[in-house]
Amino acid sequence: MSENELFKIPEEALKKIKSQAEFEDFIQSLYKQGVESLLKAEINEHLGYPKHDPSGKNTGNSRNGFSKKTLKTNLGEVPLDVPRDRNATFDPIVVPKHQRMSAKIEHAIITMYSRGMSTRDIEDTIKEIYGVEVSEGSISNITSAIIEDIKEWQLRPLDKVYFVVWMDGIVVKVRQSGKVIGKTIYLMIGLKQNGLKEVLGMWINETESASFWLNVLTDIKARGVKDILIASTDNLSGIRQAIISAFPNTITQLCVVHQIRNSIKYVVWKDRKHFLADLKNVYGAINRNMAYDALEDFAKKWGTKYAYAIKSWKDNWDELTAYACGLLQVDG
Repeated sequence: MSENELFKIPEEALKKIKSQAEFEDFIQSLYKQGVESLLKAEINEHLGYPKHDPSGKNTGNSRNGFSKKTLKTNLGEVPLDVPRDRNATFDPIVVPKHQRMSAKIEHAIITMYSRGMSTRDIEDTIKEIYGVEVSEGSISNITSAIIEDIKEWQLRPLDKVYFVVWMDGIVVKVRQSGKVIGKTIYLMIGLKQNGLKEVLGMWINETESASFWLNVLTDIKARGVKDILIASTDNLSGIRQAIISAFPNTITQLCVVHQIRNSIKYVVWKDRKHFLADLKNVYGAINRNMAYDALEDFAKKWGTKYAYAIKSWKDNWDELTAYACGLLQVDG
């Protein structure tokens, strides 16, 4: 990676997790996994016994493979394997025939696979999905079945090395203590060595803090991550120290998108268009030296009126440009 690509990758990649819909695009595979897990639990309830259980012999009905179904979601189509029974009496509830998956179920799957949901919260979420169509006993059985799948996903082994890890959060609707509330789900997205991105995990927490992220970093370390080249995050107090504690050799790159948003927070509306146009000369520069020259010009024009914004860029300059600097040192 060359110095000419200063800022480009963090900005473009982080744009993809700035809205709920775009965040969900990263984890659309969870829809497939979550729904198929619910379907397997449903057919267990329908037949009255789990797969491979001897009690299913001579019951008059049994599993009969899978049929293919294309599930329509708010993000597009998801291919599903829907279990069948020999008597053709199994009629799935979570994905009725000829209907798309509701946003309620999409959000439910996201939250259930996030760490921080209690068993009771997951059971309440399952109850909300199925409503009065399923008995309390069946709800409990379905919950037990999907919790196994959830834990397997949350604890799955990770790659040893990730080129870039992005740490961010997004607000979604979460069922907690019997109420639906807006909560932040914190997530980690890793850039694998093959160039593909992977959601390493999702966590529900009351507040964002350096100690919280240290726990998350310790979690992924326990799941097999040995090294992260670059960690991209917001300018949370203590976050750099947390990253260094878990991964001493990791370069911390402050998120340019967050920096831009912080810069315009106190800019009056009538100035924003011109302010952002001039600021683009800084984060859009082709190399670090030109970026700093652009920052100096920017400071001369706007420094008197918006000194805090200029100071923030200068104070955080090393971390904002660490992406390029670190790579230059490696190439060096």
